[in-house]
Amino acid sequence: MIRRIIQIDQEKCNGCGACAAACHEGAIAMVEGKAQLMRDDYCDGLGDCLPACPTGAISFVMREAAAYDEAAVLAAKAKKKEKLPCGCPGTAAKAIHRQQEPTICNAPASQLRQWPVQIKLAPVNAPWFGGADLLVAADCTAYAYGNFHQEFIKGRITLVGCPKLDSVDYSEKLTEILRNNTIRSITVVRMEVPCCGGMENAVKRALQQSGKSIPCNVVIISTDGRILK
Repeated sequence: MIRRIIQIDQEKCNGCGACAAACHEGAIAMVEGKAQLMRDDYCDGLGDCLPACPTGAISFVMREAAAYDEAAVLAAKAKKKEKLPCGCPGTAAKAIHRQQEPTICNAPASQLRQWPVQIKLAPVNAPWFGGADLLVAADCTAYAYGNFHQEFIKGRITLVGCPKLDSVDYSEKLTEILRNNTIRSITVVRMEVPCCGGMENAVKRALQQSGKSIPCNVVIISTDGRILK
């Protein structure tokens, strides 16, 4: 059938991931750093993704496309929420209680207080979220900034992810975490590159959707390891 559907200009796309986050149907995903329409039948043609795009890379076209399939969209959403059937041991939630630990060659001790740290894997109702100061960090930041553990992880509960490489909407998970727990503050640490804006935007959307007023600070790290903001 001929119907209205989105198209994405790959030349204009900067890989920020904002459109994928805005697409509630999951029609858009990040592929090799660029937004891509994955399935025509997941696109409802309403264009929630258009205003989210900072570069104007998305537009409407009239073309031959499969009809929007709401049932398939709902089934895909339900499947994403399913837990691993075997229960991967690496995703088991645990708090980390640190004491005076010996270090090798006087290296600074880890300040991590919980596991897992990936946003996608963190349990929404984990006990360590209660009264926590939350760190939401783009995963490159810990490699770029040398004193990351002492300045950012210490005293906080840490969540990390990559808005460019993960084809998920972080704001949905973060909204549930904020809504179901007493979070005292949020620190967002992101890189200076444009695609990292997806992490900051996800936190801001989560704050808005949760209906809570929580102090939020954004720190931007340069690619050569300096704090820019």
